[in-house]
Amino acid sequence: MSDATELSALLRLMAWLSPAFPIGSFAYSGGLERAVHDGLVRDASDLQAWLSAVVDHGALWNDCVLLGEAHRAARDALGLAACAELAEALAGSRERHQETMLLGEAFLTAASAWPEVTAAISTAVAYSVAVGATASVHEIGCEQAVAAYLHAFVSQGVSAAIRLGVCGQKDGVAVIAAMEGLVAGTAERAACSTLDDLGSATIQADIVSLRHETQRVRLFRS
Repeated sequence: MSDATELSALLRLMAWLSPAFPIGSFAYSGGLERAVHDGLVRDASDLQAWLSAVVDHGALWNDCVLLGEAHRAARDALGLAACAELAEALAGSRERHQETMLLGEAFLTAASAWPEVTAAISTAVAYSVAVGATASVHEIGCEQAVAAYLHAFVSQGVSAAIRLGVCGQKDGVAVIAAMEGLVAGTAERAACSTLDDLGSATIQADIVSLRHETQRVRLFRS
């Protein structure tokens, strides 16, 4: 890959996974709001532990595996459809399903500014599948795409925590810095994964995602 192509890939990843990309990710906390409400996440240390668990062996790990599968299947209509169906089925709660599907739809709508996107996906898919297939069509490496996806998740988690009063901006940035190694390692691991590597073990995170559905006062949609 030429330097110009690598730079183009970097710029596109920065655009697609930027907080400013119009997909509405700021409206979701992935269950973090309920975890704060229940006293499970009280400070920056708790936040880092929570985000790390979800990335390392929770729903985000599954997202990374599915992103990798979508990346490989981007030019295989049947394979991509099967991946999309599995990703939707793995949503563990109503809000988790709503979040991943609406973010996927919004991502594809916004990314249609790059015409190659619509050629790869013609139906609603989960967010991870949309990112993986789009990155593949643009010849962006799987590991780089996963790393950017995870960085966006961590950044959004920190932003949500700041809005919820868990920590300030300085401590929030420290969490992002501290998780850099985990993000890089998970991206490397996910790039070599297969669907056999799907699986999560974050029961508490799944429970708070369900409990958030009945939370009466809230800032976030999940």
